[in-house]
Amino acid sequence: MKVRLWGLGVLSALSLAGCNDDDNRYDTPSLSIESVEFTSTPAPATADEMAKTYSRSAVKITYRDGRVEEKPLAYNVLFSVKDPIAEANGQKHPAGQVYNYKMEPLIDPMGNPVVAETPDANSLLNIDGKLFLVTHYEYDWILSDGSTAWTAPGWYTRSPMSMTLSHISQGSDGQLTATKVRPIDFSGVNGLWIPCFGSQTPWNTHLGSEEDYDLIYNPLDSKNYGATTAGLKALRDQYFKGEREANPYHYGIIPEVTVKADGATSVVKHYAMSRGTWEQAKLMPDGRTAYLGDDGAHVQMTMFVADKYGDLSAGTVYTAKWNQTSDQNGGSADLTWNKLGHATNAEIKALADTLTFKDIFNAVAPGNGQCPSGYQRIRAGSTADECLALKPGMEKAAAFLETRRYTALLGGTTEWTKMEGIAVNAKDRKLYMAMSRIESSMRSDPTEPADHIKLPENKAGATYTLDLKGGISDSQGKPIDSEWVAVKMYVEPKLLGKPMAADARGNTADVNSIANTDNLFFSEKMRTLIIGEDSGMHVNNFIWAYNVDTQQLSRILTVTAGAETNGLQVVENLNGHAYIMANSQHWGDFIGTTNADLKAQLTPMIDKFYAPVGYIGGIPGL
Repeated sequence: MKVRLWGLGVLSALSLAGCNDDDNRYDTPSLSIESVEFTSTPAPATADEMAKTYSRSAVKITYRDGRVEEKPLAYNVLFSVKDPIAEANGQKHPAGQVYNYKMEPLIDPMGNPVVAETPDANSLLNIDGKLFLVTHYEYDWILSDGSTAWTAPGWYTRSPMSMTLSHISQGSDGQLTATKVRPIDFSGVNGLWIPCFGSQTPWNTHLGSEEDYDLIYNPLDSKNYGATTAGLKALRDQYFKGEREANPYHYGIIPEVTVKADGATSVVKHYAMSRGTWEQAKLMPDGRTAYLGDDGAHVQMTMFVADKYGDLSAGTVYTAKWNQTSDQNGGSADLTWNKLGHATNAEIKALADTLTFKDIFNAVAPGNGQCPSGYQRIRAGSTADECLALKPGMEKAAAFLETRRYTALLGGTTEWTKMEGIAVNAKDRKLYMAMSRIESSMRSDPTEPADHIKLPENKAGATYTLDLKGGISDSQGKPIDSEWVAVKMYVEPKLLGKPMAADARGNTADVNSIANTDNLFFSEKMRTLIIGEDSGMHVNNFIWAYNVDTQQLSRILTVTAGAETNGLQVVENLNGHAYIMANSQHWGDFIGTTNADLKAQLTPMIDKFYAPVGYIGGIPGL
C-alpha cells in the first residue's frame, strides 16, 4: 500500500505529546519521508494458522533522499489477562482481575476471582519521559469453570469492570515491556460499567467510555427492562457489596483518566458530555469538539463542544439529523444539528444524584401505535415505542441524562445502529465513523415515528466518511462554535462490507474485505486508517490498513478464531520506533456459522482464558 506522508508542525497525541490549536500544521510535508507501504497478510489457510494471532506483513518506508527501509511486522504480547502481574493490596493478581469499590476482587460462584478475558482500549502515554499504558476491560466472558458468564445460573448478566495502568519500558531495539500493572480505582466516580473503546486527548490524558446498554431502558419497556434491573443488581451486589443501591444515571458517562509521572491516577466522569451507550469519544484537533459513538440500536449521533480547550467539564451538546441523499453503497446524507443544551459536570451530576426517569418524563405505552393527547411517540434506544411528555423545567435533565429520548423529541435522528469507533483525518478535515452493521433501525420502516434513514440491509456494515467544516449553524440558525462540524456522510467503496453465502469454513462475509468494523485510528503521517473488526461474519477477525489517498486496503494482522480485535492506537514516533497498539478478546468465541468439524478441530488448540494486550511492532519511527 503506497502512502503519502505529511508531517506535523507540532507533535500530537499520536506521538505521545500534546498539541495546540494550530490548524495549519497539517499542511507541512515531512522533511525526510516520501511514502510508506504495507504488504498484506494472507487470510489464514490452515487450522494451525486460524488458532494463532500473527502478522506476515512488512512495512516499506521510502525516504526523500532515495533510501528505502523495509522491515517485517510482528505482533508482540505485553501480557495476557491471566498473567499474575497486577499489584493490588500488596499482592499479585491476574492482570484482568476486577474489583469492588474497596479494591477487593470480585468472586465467582466457584470461589475464584473474576478475570475479564476482554481487554479493549489502550492509551500509551508519555508522562515526563515515563511510559504508561491505560487498558480497558470491557466485560466478563467466561467464569473460571469455563461456563458462559451471562448465562450461568445464579450469576450476573454483566459485572462491573475496570481499567489497569501498566508501567512500560522501551528497549534500545524498540521492544516494549510491561514492568508493573495495577488496577485503577474508580470508587470515587461510582465504579465503571462496560468500558469499550477509548482515545487520547491532545493534553495527554485518556478518554474512556461506558457502553451501558443494560442500563438505559424505559421502565415501560417490559421486554428489555429486566436487563436494566439485572445490571443495577450486579452493581449493587458486586461493586457496592450490597451496601448501597446503584443509580443508572451514574453510568453511560465518559470518564477521563489523568496519569502523573509517579504513576498516580485520577478519574473524573464528564456528565456535561451527555449520557449514552458510548463506544468511544474522540476529540478533534481543536481540543474542544468531540464526537461520541453510541453502540446500540435506535441511537443518536452526538457532538460535544467544550467551552474551552483542555477542559471537558462544561460545554454544549448537539445531536444530528440524517437528511438522506442516496440509498446506494451504504447511503449518504447531509447532516444538520439540533442543540440540546449547555451544562457543566457539576450541574448534571447533581441532577443524576437526585432524579429518576419518572421525574423527567410522563410516560405511557402506545395504544395501537398512537399516543394520548399531549404525548409524543418516539423510538429511541430499543424497538419499543414510547409515549413521552417532558415535565416542566426538565429540559436540561432530558438533554444530558436521557440524550437519546430528547434527541427524538426534538426531531433528531435516533435510527443509527451499532455506531462504533471514530477517527479523525485532520489534514483533509474528515471524520471516520464505524457502523458495525447496517440493519434494524437503519432500514426503512414506515411504522417508525420518523424514518429518516432508509437503507438496504448490509449485515457486514460500513465505515462512513464525514466531511468537517466551520461556519455552520444549528437547526435554530445559531452559530456552532466549532470549525469541525460534520456536514456530509457517505461510504468510500473499500470501506463497505460484503456479505455472502457461507463458505466452507463458515465465513458469511468476504474475507478479503472488512466486515463489521469496530475500532478505528487514523495516522496522519501514514495517511492511513487502521481498522479493527468485531465480526460475527468472519471466523477469524483482522486488522486492516486503508490508505485514504490510494484507497488500497492491506490486512496487517489476523487474530485467533472467535476473537475480536481492539485496543487500536498508532504511536508514530517514540524514540525512533512506531507502534500500532492492538489487543484481542474472547478467544474461541466462535460465530454461529463456523463449520462444525473446523470448530471441533480448533477448540482444543485455543486457550479461551488467554486474551493478550500488545502491539504490532517493527515499524521505524515516522
